[in-house]
Amino acid sequence: MTYVVTEQCIRCKYTDCVDVCPVDCFHEGPNFLVINPEECIDCNLCVAECPVDAIYAEDDLPDSQQKFIDINAQLAQSWPVINSVKPAPADADQWAGVDNKHQFLDETPPK
Repeated sequence: MTYVVTEQCIRCKYTDCVDVCPVDCFHEGPNFLVINPEECIDCNLCVAECPVDAIYAEDDLPDSQQKFIDINAQLAQSWPVINSVKPAPADADQWAGVDNKHQFLDETPPK
């Protein structure tokens, strides 16, 4: 089992979760974080740190968020590791309670 970052993270990108990860399994994109399933050790520490409840154990993932299993695995291959807290985007709080944000996911690889 691994943990999965879901749609709630899109355009929020709070990084509290990366600070507690003992294996640096988080990767950062332009407006979203993902977990590399090959690196995640299922420690559960990140779940409580996420202020928008965007991280789930794969076994507990809501049906509407199942696509994020593949999204996390795919994007972790091209996005860089993030292992320290960064400021959230200026408008993160405005996006925190918004549902159905998948269309806003920026999958652009870093340069």
